[in-house]
Amino acid sequence: MSVKEEMDSVQKLDLKSYKYESESFTNNFHKDKMFKVLQSSRNKNDRFCDIKLQTDDGTVIYGHKNILASATPYFNAMFSNFGESNKDLVNIKKFDSTILKLLIDYIYTGEIMITRENAQVVLAAANLLQLEYVKQACVEFIQKQLDPSNCLGIKVFADLNNCIELLSKCEEFIKKQFLEMVKYDEFLSLSSEEVIKLISCNDIAVPFEEKVYECVLKWVKHELNLRKHLLPNLMEHVRLSLISKAYLLENVVNEHLLNNDPKCKNYVFEALHFNLIKSVNPSAIPETIRNKPRRLPKIVLVFSWCSSKNKCIISWYDPATNQVQIASENTDFRQSSNVCVVKDQFVFVVNCEQQSVVMLDTYLQSHCFVRKPDLLVSRLSLRVGVLNDCIYAIGCDDEIYSYDYRIVNTVEVFSLDTQKWQMVTSMPSKKSYFGVGVLNNLLYAVGGYSGGYLKSVDCYDPIKDSWAPIAEMSISRNNVGVGVLDGIMYAIGGSNESEIHKSVEAYNPSDGVWTSIADMHMCRDNPGVVALYGLLYVIGGNKYNSVEIYNPKTNSWSMKTVSISDPIYGAVVVNRPPYL
Repeated sequence: MSVKEEMDSVQKLDLKSYKYESESFTNNFHKDKMFKVLQSSRNKNDRFCDIKLQTDDGTVIYGHKNILASATPYFNAMFSNFGESNKDLVNIKKFDSTILKLLIDYIYTGEIMITRENAQVVLAAANLLQLEYVKQACVEFIQKQLDPSNCLGIKVFADLNNCIELLSKCEEFIKKQFLEMVKYDEFLSLSSEEVIKLISCNDIAVPFEEKVYECVLKWVKHELNLRKHLLPNLMEHVRLSLISKAYLLENVVNEHLLNNDPKCKNYVFEALHFNLIKSVNPSAIPETIRNKPRRLPKIVLVFSWCSSKNKCIISWYDPATNQVQIASENTDFRQSSNVCVVKDQFVFVVNCEQQSVVMLDTYLQSHCFVRKPDLLVSRLSLRVGVLNDCIYAIGCDDEIYSYDYRIVNTVEVFSLDTQKWQMVTSMPSKKSYFGVGVLNNLLYAVGGYSGGYLKSVDCYDPIKDSWAPIAEMSISRNNVGVGVLDGIMYAIGGSNESEIHKSVEAYNPSDGVWTSIADMHMCRDNPGVVALYGLLYVIGGNKYNSVEIYNPKTNSWSMKTVSISDPIYGAVVVNRPPYL
């Protein structure tokens, strides 16, 4: 009896639900089961397999034309060709049999095992077969293998195989890990054009231009007879003017390879001339490629005080992502400590209570602070500023925390070159709790307290070693935050006898006056202020854990909450270290 006859003999059911006149059902396991059967038939060389793929070594791989053609345009085009469509055996050249079998198995199973040994050849084969998922899986796997010792080779491989994402990741990695990458043989095997392309980048992560100079000499000396004639072309892209005067005199001036070439000698002379002019009249220096600072990625180092742990918490804060990562904890620092940064890398913490000074090299992942010479004068609640890579310790008192203390107006400066403090001209007036700003190679002491709250501002010229008053602010500001952005100095928040301010005013040296700008959202006393990527960031103040961001183009503030629960007492912008 046929199925139709059998159904006709059965009494017809009376289905009455109008709500479910029809319904679609999907078996989620159907396709998996079907492909499992098809894969099994391949392994058994089943008669239903209608195509055999033979590699150069004679290995034969069975398959189904419809399945292979639907999986990739490569096989679709192959089997659409009249000549190939009638064949049941096709020779596949350029493929290793093990890799081809791996990829054909993937087509039937959706799974593939990528290893360090096969990732490169699997990616190249998947690229040829147009298996995009496998290609992307290989890219992700290889990205995880990036290392200073192999990044240049992976970059070449990515370029050859048109892996745009992998190529971009390699370039980013190479710039970030430049100092480590140049230690390996891959760097020494680059062509001169490739070295020039690398060192001419504005954003390679080098804390000092000395490192670029050293790697160029290392590359040239690796094959000296073949490469020494290329040195002038390379040195054109080394920013010798950014190298310290001490290093120039000790390591560059007497380098015989440079002295033997007229063009290189001119570059050295240019660098020495730059250092001379910089110390006399910085504004007179014309900008060239060899004195233009590199654009290194930046990040903010934040110092907060945890009273429950009795510790200073030091954290990395990335304004772009609003993410916070704890760097270290320190029991030696107090809220009265002052923080500043030199050369965007060396963070100095001046501990007022102990008159001590320590330095952190942010490029070292150990986060160890190195002791530096103590201050010459005891300065409780002093203020610090950095001008021309020198640290100025200014004011404030030398006795106790009280408005009855004896305020001092003396100033001392610390030079990285000499590693010594020396006294310079004192401020014209005695005050404390002022803000410090640096603008156009001048140092400003803004507001503060001296028996009363101040709106006065004093300006220090290091070339003349003298102080002079400038225009007063519109209101008095004690514990004022000071920031400098695009040639404008901002006095932010602070307090006086009646209130804590959320108001802000800006000083433009071209017209010599203070101008009120948009208020912040919150009143802030003693906030941290940093400038980054065309914006002004006001961090903490009044035990807040929020950040306000000022955009000078729109004269407006926006606000973010950061995951720093403790009161913030200091923040500095540094070059993002390679390990972050």
